[in-house]
Amino acid sequence: MAGHIQDRWFKVEQGADGKTRRVKTDRYGTGMRYRARYVGPDGTEKSKSFPDRQKRLAEQWLTSIETDMARGEYIDPKVGRTTFQQYAERWVAAQTTDVSTRTGAESRIRLHAYPYIGSRPLGSFQPEHIREWLRKLEDAGLAASTRRTIYANVSAVFTAAVDDRLIARNPFRAASVKAPAQASKRVRPWSVEQVFAVREALPAHYRAMVDVGGGCGLRQGEIFGLPVDEVGFLTGWLHVGYQVKLIGGRAVFAPPKRGKVRDVPLPVHVSRALAAHMKEFPPEEVTLPWETLNGPLVTKRLMFTTEEGKAVGRHYFNTASWKPALVAADVIPAPEPGERPKESREDGMHALRHFYASVLLDAGENIKALSGYLGHADPGFTLRTYTHLMPSSESRTRKAVDDVYKARGEAPDGPQTAQAA
Repeated sequence: MAGHIQDRWFKVEQGADGKTRRVKTDRYGTGMRYRARYVGPDGTEKSKSFPDRQKRLAEQWLTSIETDMARGEYIDPKVGRTTFQQYAERWVAAQTTDVSTRTGAESRIRLHAYPYIGSRPLGSFQPEHIREWLRKLEDAGLAASTRRTIYANVSAVFTAAVDDRLIARNPFRAASVKAPAQASKRVRPWSVEQVFAVREALPAHYRAMVDVGGGCGLRQGEIFGLPVDEVGFLTGWLHVGYQVKLIGGRAVFAPPKRGKVRDVPLPVHVSRALAAHMKEFPPEEVTLPWETLNGPLVTKRLMFTTEEGKAVGRHYFNTASWKPALVAADVIPAPEPGERPKESREDGMHALRHFYASVLLDAGENIKALSGYLGHADPGFTLRTYTHLMPSSESRTRKAVDDVYKARGEAPDGPQTAQAA
């Protein structure tokens, strides 16, 4: 056995005759009777108390401790008393991901986990507590995609707690705990008319952003961080190597998402639109830290800036320029007096990338090339996202045969149309 059982109600004394006998202690009949004691792997003594008539349970507990030690699965009972919030704060501080990713995880855990489960000790969590917490998030009206991200962040904290030997298992791994369902919405590309209506409704100094998003497939941050010297007016290529992102509300320069630096074809009409934009709104030099708020300062002549010559921030741009343009173009309904425009994730600036993808697929571009132009990490993701936009085999068959007839100058109803009687 890993330790021994102390009976605190009796002690052994030696009588005058030299014989030992059990006598009652001052604690007899009060408090916990048995104290199971053992020495942990760190060399310190651990213990747990049990009431009268539960000596067998105390022995079983010590046996389980001995078994866990032998298997290398021992967990110090005291460390399980660390609360979720205490451990999660240490977990966030130790993350080595980029600052914006770390900041986002910290914000989600702080806002959506601490108020519900922050004070509960890690060792006390059961699957039912996770199920109850997930239901509260759903009742709070959070979107499924948001809940999935929060779920992943909090589960990662518990996985780390298992690795650090604070708990034996992650309650998120229980069969009864289900991640919020993934929304199965298909991408709905804008029409050409919608794209140009939104372009026309934007402030003049932002209109060419639509050409870059819809004509080259850049993300919003990549458009905001597009330097003039990365636009190949003579080569016909546009280099995507920078983005403007916000960390704690402050702008920094950073590489594109997942570091996917790339070159995309620069269509003639997009090139002309950018040239006209530069003539009317000369590029401004903007100096920002690189990747972190304390990073080295980098200066770039940006294609798009605010009227004050500063880097464009997504929050202000989306609220003050993008959503009003969506309303003006009838993409989203006009808000009631005193209210904000309706939330519409599918009609964010990312819609321009979807439009770009739909145009290329309709023209017959292959998935691998499209994936590279979009900066996706995996062509499989591109295929899963846009497979429903690809021309079907039936459409290709009809078009192939129709093209043969068109080449011979035949009418759509065939070369030997029956004459009316």
